[in-house]
Amino acid sequence: MMENDRPVIELRHVHKHFGDLHVLNDISLTVKKGEVVVIIGPSGSGKSTLCRAINRLETIDSGEILFEGEPLPQEGRKLAEMRAQIGMVFQSFNLFAHRTILDNLTIAPCDVLKTSKKEARQEAMRLLERVGVADQANKVPAQLSGGQQQRAAIARALAMHPKAMLFDEPTSALDPEMIGEVLNVMAELAKDGMTMLIVTHEMNFARKVADRVVFMDGGCIVEENTPEAFFDHPQSQRAKDFLSSLTAH
Repeated sequence: MMENDRPVIELRHVHKHFGDLHVLNDISLTVKKGEVVVIIGPSGSGKSTLCRAINRLETIDSGEILFEGEPLPQEGRKLAEMRAQIGMVFQSFNLFAHRTILDNLTIAPCDVLKTSKKEARQEAMRLLERVGVADQANKVPAQLSGGQQQRAAIARALAMHPKAMLFDEPTSALDPEMIGEVLNVMAELAKDGMTMLIVTHEMNFARKVADRVVFMDGGCIVEENTPEAFFDHPQSQRAKDFLSSLTAH
């Protein structure tokens, strides 16, 4: 397989239980370089667990997860190194509450990548500019709106120069008027060719930005297709029911 054909992220026959609940049931999925894969489905379908398993925030019972063709390390330094290459953005922004936004962006590059403080700060300001919150650099997270905090969290992930980004429902904790500002930043990243796996409830965004839509239900991948094909001609009854439940609101 050519270097370029190798998926950045690959899941092979992944299973995961929480007690009796089979949250991930024989999941196989690939995300290629520069591809945007959006995972949708009803609550409790395993989407977030899948996202968190990719950087070992959740362990799996069986199967295999590969990053750039290598199995995920179990623990220790190797795992930390791999995690540094996969940006993760959560529902709750997970910023350090008592540090300024600028510090939030410079801590990991200085500690992990051994970037000089000066360089880390310049890069942080460039990224905050890019996500539209450079004027908030010296504030602490509580002084920012939810939308600004989430944009800062995206900038923080980018500060590590990740090879892929995971987004676990990044807008679900936000007020409606802030959702757009975060999705716009994500759409720009997609345009710039960032490899992304996104769990979201935002269907218009999925239709616009995804290269592929993956529909999960009951711990299984039920359907996987281009956004046009999935939204306009869902194949399975479960997908049809899910999509019609959305338009019913």
